[in-house]
Amino acid sequence: EPLFKRALAIFEKSVGPESPEVAASLNNLATLYRNQEQYTQAEPLYKRALAIDEKTLGPDHPNVAISLNNLGQLYEAQGQYAHAEPLLKRALAILEKAFGPAHPNVAISLNNLAQLYQAQEQYAQAEPLYKRAFTISKKAFGPDHPNVALSLNNLGGLYRDQGKFAHAEPLFKRALAISEKTLGPDHPNVATSLENLAQLYRDIGYASKATPLEKRAAAIRKMQR
Repeated sequence: EPLFKRALAIFEKSVGPESPEVAASLNNLATLYRNQEQYTQAEPLYKRALAIDEKTLGPDHPNVAISLNNLGQLYEAQGQYAHAEPLLKRALAILEKAFGPAHPNVAISLNNLAQLYQAQEQYAQAEPLYKRAFTISKKAFGPDHPNVALSLNNLGGLYRDQGKFAHAEPLFKRALAISEKTLGPDHPNVATSLENLAQLYRDIGYASKATPLEKRAAAIRKMQR
């Protein structure tokens, strides 16, 4: 926190209080607060960052999309879905316009919007967004990239939430294989994939399959502390 605050103060003094650098620093500090669930501290910082970006860069700049996504995710974390949805949709539209519909940044925005719908159990709206994000990542990075694993985990989680376990299992397994291959066996992303697969097995009553995965994930988490 003191480091982010100091960086913000330096930028405010050196380049002015309404510069893109200040907006970026505000987003960083706000995200720190969001991660600590200090939402009332994060919200005005995100709003100020958004206002600066819109004023200095124009309403359709990719930096504006970043600020919109950040604020939208803040509202989602608080369950304020009606506030989050238009922000995430606008961010997606900006990125599609700025980079084209098949850019990796668009995939990130699609995932954000899909997660919002998933949180509300609007699965029919979430699924095509996750699938599109997966297609973009696979085309942009190749089939064995960590971003592809992320998309597989997201789509697998959607199917698991719907009880479509037969659809979810191969996606989680593939995500795990990609993460192990590209990031190594002890990476936090591997732990995430292990936890996802273990939870699936718990949900269908296969404790004997879940337990070794959970133990391995816990060991990875312990190494990262």
